[in-house]
Amino acid sequence: MNQPTLAVALIVKNEEKHLAACLDTVHGWVDEIIILDAGSDDRTTEIAKQYTNNIYTNTQWPGFGPQRRLAQTYVTCDYVLWLDADERVTPELKVSIQEALQNNPDNTIYKINRLSSAFGQFIKHSGWSPDWLVRLYPTHLTQYNEAMVHEKVEEPQGITIKKLSGKLHHYTYDSLHQCINKNTKYIKIWADDKEGKKKSSLSTALLHAFASFLKMYVFRLGFLDGRRGFILAWLTMNNTFSKYADLWLRSHSNNQ
Repeated sequence: MNQPTLAVALIVKNEEKHLAACLDTVHGWVDEIIILDAGSDDRTTEIAKQYTNNIYTNTQWPGFGPQRRLAQTYVTCDYVLWLDADERVTPELKVSIQEALQNNPDNTIYKINRLSSAFGQFIKHSGWSPDWLVRLYPTHLTQYNEAMVHEKVEEPQGITIKKLSGKLHHYTYDSLHQCINKNTKYIKIWADDKEGKKKSSLSTALLHAFASFLKMYVFRLGFLDGRRGFILAWLTMNNTFSKYADLWLRSHSNNQ
């Protein structure tokens, strides 16, 4: 029996800084690379063309989940491995992926342990690690859900989930400015999605914010990540407050 074919799929926008380094870690051993661009105005598509002809565009942004679902419609291989442009497949993970395809068990999808860095340091606590995500699966078996943000792969009933060895390295934030800008976008997306569906108040915002700091810095051992762990916990607290405050402000925008 022939080994199943493998595609790598990415949704991107303005990723000229990271894209080549990401694709270098999969180029030459996967069968297909699928890029769905959301309307980049930098060199992203120019770089992508050095690795694949399978480059598509959808500038009518539907949210992260729907965009991934659209990208999967262009995949022709038996399996799909999902990456973000700021991620890198390590040699150990590559071997584990290839072994999974060689075995090719029925009704099985795979989780990958992502190790993320922030401000020049890998974060090994703070709730960031371990970070097991379903990223490899047979294309006929499942797909991402419809969530606008924090999308996940759907897990059909009766499916087997296995963990792969090796890490997926994730280079999140190089600077505080980049981190704040990215989080601001997620705050808006979250509030857009929850508006009219979820109630909020200032006391709710404060309670959730304080709880998020306590959970990340104390219970999830963020203090072991040093000063960066404190910064990340503080930023998370601020982001959490901003999400719920934004939701409250929207519902009271016409009130004095």
